[in-house]
Amino acid sequence: MTAAKPDYLDKLAQFVVGARLEDLSESTVAAARDVALDTIGAILAGSRLPENGNLARLAPTLSGAGQATIMGHAVGKVQPVFAAMVNATAGVALELDEGSRLGGGHPSIHVMPGAIAVAEELNATGKAALEAVIVGYEVTSRIGSGVQARAEVHSHGTWGTIGAAAATARLLGYDAAATRQAMNLAMSMSPANTWAPCLEGATIRNLYPGRSEFQGIMAAYLGQCGFTAINDGPTDLYTTILGEGFDPEAVVADWGKAGPAGMLRIEQNYTKYHACCLYNHPILDAALELQQREGFAAEAVKRIDVTAPPIVQIMANPAPENMLSAKFSIPYAVAAGLVGGETGAPAFYDEQVGNPAVRSLAERVVVAPDPDMNMRRYDYPAARVAITLEDGRTVEGTASAHYGDSHNPRPREDLLGKFRSLAGDSLGEGGTEQVIAVTGRLEELGSIRELTGLLGG
Repeated sequence: MTAAKPDYLDKLAQFVVGARLEDLSESTVAAARDVALDTIGAILAGSRLPENGNLARLAPTLSGAGQATIMGHAVGKVQPVFAAMVNATAGVALELDEGSRLGGGHPSIHVMPGAIAVAEELNATGKAALEAVIVGYEVTSRIGSGVQARAEVHSHGTWGTIGAAAATARLLGYDAAATRQAMNLAMSMSPANTWAPCLEGATIRNLYPGRSEFQGIMAAYLGQCGFTAINDGPTDLYTTILGEGFDPEAVVADWGKAGPAGMLRIEQNYTKYHACCLYNHPILDAALELQQREGFAAEAVKRIDVTAPPIVQIMANPAPENMLSAKFSIPYAVAAGLVGGETGAPAFYDEQVGNPAVRSLAERVVVAPDPDMNMRRYDYPAARVAITLEDGRTVEGTASAHYGDSHNPRPREDLLGKFRSLAGDSLGEGGTEQVIAVTGRLEELGSIRELTGLLGG
C-alpha cells in the first residue's frame, strides 16, 4: 500500500521538529534576535498601563508556583500559560508590536511570549528558545497566508494559537505526529474575535493574543493528557465559522525556494514606528512625506483624501473616544501626525485624543477604498494620499512598503532607539543596555533565564 503524500500540515510539523539554528542563514538568526528584542520592548512599555499592571498582580493568585517571568513586574514567578497571557496582552496594548504582511497579523506576539515562558519553565537554552520562536513564527505566518477571513473577523489570535502550540511542541521535544496533533488541537481552541472592540476602544481586545498564547500552550499539553484532534484544524475553522475559505497550497506555495521567496517569514516582517494599526502606516508615511517635502503647516490643509485597502472603511471615524479607538482611526492618526509631527505612543494617549486642532483636521479627512490595494502585495500602492491646501494646490503621494517593512527597512539603530524608549521606564538605562547585549547573543545563553532574569521589573 502506498504511503499517503505529506500534506501542508505534515510539512509544517516536520519543519517545527527539524529546523536547527546552525542550518539557517545568519541574516535569519539576526532577524529573529531583533524580533525578540522588539517584542520585549513592546511588552515592557505596555506593562506600564494600569490594567496590565493589575492583570500582572492577579496572575500569581490564579497560577500557583511556576518558573515563568511576568515582564516589567516583580510579582513572582508563575506558570507559563499565565506569564504568556499577561505578557502578550501587554505587548499589543500600545500597537507597537511587529507583524507579517505576507501572513497577516502579528506572529511574534502570538508566539514569543509563550516560547520564552515555556523555555524558562524548562530551563532551556537560549538557542532552544530562539529556535522555538522561529518555527512558531513560521507556522503562524504561513497559516495566515491560507486564510480568507470573514470581513467582520479580526485576525488577532485566530491563527496565533497554532504558532504557540508549535513553539511549545518544539520545546517539549515532540515528534512530527505529536506536533501536528498539538497544532490541530490549537486550531480547535482558537478564539473568535471581531473588530468591534478595536473600533470602540474596548481594551478586552488586547487579550486576543494573550488568550491565543494561553490556549496554544495548553493545546500542546492536552496531547499528553490523551486528547485527540481533528485531521485538519485550519481548514475546518476557516471554511466554516471564521473564514470564507482556506487555501492549503498557499501555506506552502514558496516552501524551500531559493532567494527572497524562500526566506523564512521572520526575516520578511515589519517593525512598527507608528503606534497604531498597520493600515495607518503607509497612509502616514505618504502624508508625512508630503508635509516634509512641501513644507505646509496643518493649518494650511483644507481637505485630505485617503485611498487604501477596502477594510479601511471601518476605520474612518474622525472622532475616536479613547487611546485604543484612536489607533484604529485613520482620520485621527493622519491629523495627529500632521498637527504634532508625532505618531509614537504619546500621540494616542487619552489626554491627546481630544486635542481640538487634531479633531478639527480629522473632520477634513475623507477615506475611500481601492479594491486592488492589499497589504499582502508590494507591486501596487498600499495607500494614496491627496492633500488639498487652502491656497488651492493639491499635493499627492503614495506608499507601498511602509517605513520599517523588510521591503523598506530602517537602520538597526532605529530599532535599538525604539527599544530604549520603550524599555527605559521599566529597566532603567543600565538594565536596558544589558538586555540589548544579552539578546544580541541569545543563541549562546546556557539558560534562557539569563535573559528573563533581567525582565522582571
